[in-house]
Amino acid sequence: MNDMSQPRADFRHMKDGTAEDWKIIADSFGNFRTGLADRIMDHLRLLQGDFGGFQIDRYQHCLQTATLAHRDGKDDEYVVCALLHDIGDTLGTYNHADVAAVLLEPFVSEANHWMVKHHGIFQGYYFFHYLGMDRNLRDNFKEHPHFKQTVEFVSKYDAPAFDPEGETLPLEYFEPMLRKVFAEPRKSLYKAAMDAQE
Repeated sequence: MNDMSQPRADFRHMKDGTAEDWKIIADSFGNFRTGLADRIMDHLRLLQGDFGGFQIDRYQHCLQTATLAHRDGKDDEYVVCALLHDIGDTLGTYNHADVAAVLLEPFVSEANHWMVKHHGIFQGYYFFHYLGMDRNLRDNFKEHPHFKQTVEFVSKYDAPAFDPEGETLPLEYFEPMLRKVFAEPRKSLYKAAMDAQE
């Protein structure tokens, strides 16, 4: 929600911006970024009620995937990746894994980012052949250092997480993990500027 009482830059074209304008914008960004975890949880909740033909809705699937990873002893970052791996379903109908990966990229390891980005290809092993596609498409990545991790993610946590009777911890359980992972980016175009402000 925009608060019209807050200071705003004067320019109408970026070429006319001044240092003072960009200070106002940077300060506003500092406040805005603190709400990222809340916005992510709100967006994840949009998956509620979207069954897509499955036995449980996409929201439950995300929670169940994270529950399986958590119960198996995976660390918080991995569990958050499991939780958010399908968050792109709402806007990325044809590339949901890419959407989730872009969201996570500044905050997670290269291995976990790669796993999320490619999980759609790897889960295809279970169904691509029913759609006239190559179920072994994942084999194109056999030599990649994160191949085995992604196979494990899909086979142990993603693929079995469509069970109406499976344990499904609530989002509130994962909230502290999510807030920790999204507290500070590891890499970002703006990271140096953010560090300088602190």
